[in-house]
Amino acid sequence: MDLKVMIEELEPIDVPCVFICPISLETMQDPVTLCTGQTYDRSNILKWLSLGHNTCPTTMQELWDDSLTPNTTLNHLILTWFSHKYLAMKKNIEDVQGRTLELLELLKKVKGQARVKALKDLRQHVVSHVSARKIVEENGGVGLVFSLLGPFTSHAVGSEAIGIIVNLDLGSDLKRNLMHPAKVSLLVDIMNEGTIETKMNCAKLIEMLLMEERNGTNNEIVSSLSLLVGLLRLVRDKKHSNGVLTGLILLKAICSHESVRIRSSLISIGAIPQLIELLPNLNKECLEIALYILEVLSTLPEGRMALKECPNIVPNVVKLLMRVSEKCTQFALSILWAIYKLAPEECASQAVEAGLAAKLLLVIQSGCNPMLKQMSSEFLKMCSLNYSTSILISKCMLTTTIQ
Repeated sequence: MDLKVMIEELEPIDVPCVFICPISLETMQDPVTLCTGQTYDRSNILKWLSLGHNTCPTTMQELWDDSLTPNTTLNHLILTWFSHKYLAMKKNIEDVQGRTLELLELLKKVKGQARVKALKDLRQHVVSHVSARKIVEENGGVGLVFSLLGPFTSHAVGSEAIGIIVNLDLGSDLKRNLMHPAKVSLLVDIMNEGTIETKMNCAKLIEMLLMEERNGTNNEIVSSLSLLVGLLRLVRDKKHSNGVLTGLILLKAICSHESVRIRSSLISIGAIPQLIELLPNLNKECLEIALYILEVLSTLPEGRMALKECPNIVPNVVKLLMRVSEKCTQFALSILWAIYKLAPEECASQAVEAGLAAKLLLVIQSGCNPMLKQMSSEFLKMCSLNYSTSILISKCMLTTTIQ
């Protein structure tokens, strides 16, 4: 067997350090030994010598003999070790493929708990092995699993079926079929009743459907109040923080569709105060998405009112400026603008007291995008209307040079 082929086809594995070339830190395919006793891959040491070096790369000893001796023992060990791993991998793939085909045949015959068990086994194979996914896709497995999602599907069967489907390459026809109101309703019900893993799988699948229909949004998906409530529960589940990002990504996709009714629905079920409460504990990626959602909702009058009514909203948002990323700063500033439009004097006073002026000056002096600088300049001017120059400067708490 060709060593290069085996190395390329094997999944990343821990290779014994003695097989690694000290120059490239990759597996040696043609090990040779120098007069110093050090072994390197032939191509790497030849390149080293061609650059004019007359030393051993590892010991830096001067070479008294430039001959390269093939290390046949090490070469045999490397080839034997990789052959063993390669054959084991091939056998494992064959076993997985054979078992996957067996499970597909079994699903055509069994019902009840036996069906749930077969689906669970198939899901584990699909999640863990690329070869299993290929077998399912190439042998009609997608349509078979999809056919199990119907009006009388139990949550146990539905959860396992969705766990399989979300890991497969779905065609456009199947995606459109999944957008049928009955299917959407089933997805939402399973998401609300399932385990954290099931909730995340349902959210990912619904996001896939929205991506498919981005130019012609299916409102049956995004306007479901049950879905919106379920997503808020998912992002607020403190016991399972791994679902936060998945839930926020789907909420962002829903908010990205320009439907006033859908955004109003989110506001009506309390999305704004719930997201505000989450902000202090979110990582950078989640924080950017949450602030994006809040910015979108702040474009509606009821969204601005909901923001204004959140306790300590202004100082808490001010803290996010220049703290995480440029995107977070931009979203946070947009949210402050929305509150300012509703209550200018109150917002300006709270913002300046919380240190807004100093942060806006830092934004203006930073290397961020011109639009953000312009927004900061305008906001600083608006806030300064309520203060004399000396008081505003003192509240900036910056150096006399900037003053």
